[in-house]
This record gives sequence, C-alpha cells and structure tokens, in this order.
Amino acid sequence: MALSEISFTLLLADAARQMRHSFVATLHNSPLTLARARVLIHLERNEGIRQVALAELLEIQPMTLVRMIDQLASEGLVERRPDPADRRAHRLYLTESARPQLEIIAEVGVAVREKALAGMTEAERAQTIALLERICRNLATE
Repeated sequence: MALSEISFTLLLADAARQMRHSFVATLHNSPLTLARARVLIHLERNEGIRQVALAELLEIQPMTLVRMIDQLASEGLVERRPDPADRRAHRLYLTESARPQLEIIAEVGVAVREKALAGMTEAERAQTIALLERICRNLATE
C-alpha cells in the first residue's frame, strides 16, 4: 500500500474520530450520550426495526442494545411492540417524548458539520459530501 493510500485511510478515520469527539463535547450539558444518540437516530430512520437488526446496524452486541433499549423505554423514549411475524421478537418505535432529544441531536449535528466544513465554499461542501457518499457506496458493495 502506497503512503498516500495509508494517509487517506488514516485521515478519514481521524476525521470520523474528531467529529465524534466534537459531537460528544457539544453534548456536554445534555443527558444524551453518543451511544444513545446513535440509537435514537437509527430508530428514527428505521422505525419498526427488530432489535437484532438494529444491533447489527449499530455494530454492537444484541445484549448491549437490550440494556440501552431498556433504559430508553424506562424513560419513555422508545417502545417495544411485538413482531406480528415472530412472537419471540420485538419491533422498536420512538415515542413522542423522543422528539425533543432528536431535535437536540439535530442541532448538535448541524454545529459539528458547520465546524467540520468551515471555510469551504458551497461547491466544496457539496463535492465533499458527494465524494464521501461515493466512498460509502463503494465500501458497502464489499
């Protein structure tokens, strides 16, 4: 692997790490954590998803997710509903109480994005996003 290829991989990983760090730092006065935010975001995009599928999306162990869902459900943010196709499984849904949390996540996301893309023109921003989307599509085909 050429040095530039290694640098690209490390730069991309470092950018993702720094964005996560910035997200967490921006949330410092909130009861939200990055892990909880990820669960809520993925649930918003995939309401009715089975717990096992959500764990796969989040790349965490199902038991780890169960504990998180238990906590979110006890706070009234998430509800489990029986899966009509499999009585052993549950599907997950957000409650209306989760909406303010999602608004905070969105606001923090905008702040982090603006920080990350500071100094870029609109064309550079659009190109960066398009290229990152292409990278994700390319890697998703593996």
